[in-house]
Amino acid sequence: MPLTAPPPAVLHAPTGWRTVECISDLHLQASEPATVAAWQHYMATTTADAVFMLGDLFEVWVGDDALDTPPGAPPSFAATCAATCRATAQRCALYFMHGNRDFLAGSRFAAQCQLTLLADPTVLVFGGQRWLLSHGDALCVDDTAYQQFRAMVRQPAWQSAFLTRPLAEREALARGMRDSSEQHKRATTVYADVDTPAALQWLQAANAPTLVHGHTHRPGQHTLDGAGHQRVVLSDWDLAATPPRAEVLRLDAQGLHRVPLA
Repeated sequence: MPLTAPPPAVLHAPTGWRTVECISDLHLQASEPATVAAWQHYMATTTADAVFMLGDLFEVWVGDDALDTPPGAPPSFAATCAATCRATAQRCALYFMHGNRDFLAGSRFAAQCQLTLLADPTVLVFGGQRWLLSHGDALCVDDTAYQQFRAMVRQPAWQSAFLTRPLAEREALARGMRDSSEQHKRATTVYADVDTPAALQWLQAANAPTLVHGHTHRPGQHTLDGAGHQRVVLSDWDLAATPPRAEVLRLDAQGLHRVPLA
């Protein structure tokens, strides 16, 4: 599927920033308490000047009304996560980029979490370099079925119609889509990865040497050409896996560092 490089948004880091951290693909859900606890501990203890959450922070987000808590009931899972973000936002800047699981997170979510929503892609100008940040799913161009689905659900008309459905119905539909996705994964031996020509096109359009992204669950660092362009892939988090996975990508004056938390 042809892909035209979108014009990236640009975020200039304040001069006082010394450390930036990026995470993605935590797939937070109440049924995975170990991963939730690891994220909450990280958010409470990070010393970064800014944390960039580059998509799929949640396993699913079916609308900002998931933040609601009925009178007399304990806080919803979404509300608890928002409280974690608010506490962290008192100490550092928080940014969130939509992933393929939480693309419906909206302005109310951002306000309750006290974070800034980022366009995908966004150039972060920090440490004398331009870093191109993306979730990464739009660059997996060989997965044509997913790209068609993505184009549909990112349409404002589709989202508006979906969000008019009752919350319980949306949650049931999301469970069905997740189940179908898992069945497809089990039946597929080769998964789509980020397309190198497309990644290079995005980097050249952004005048950036390094793409930082998640989505593929294949942490690594890849040289894309002889001109110094590269892509750095974030780790997913799963504290119930063997061995457990949780990693932060830290950017500072010394460059890139992978910081294992599990």
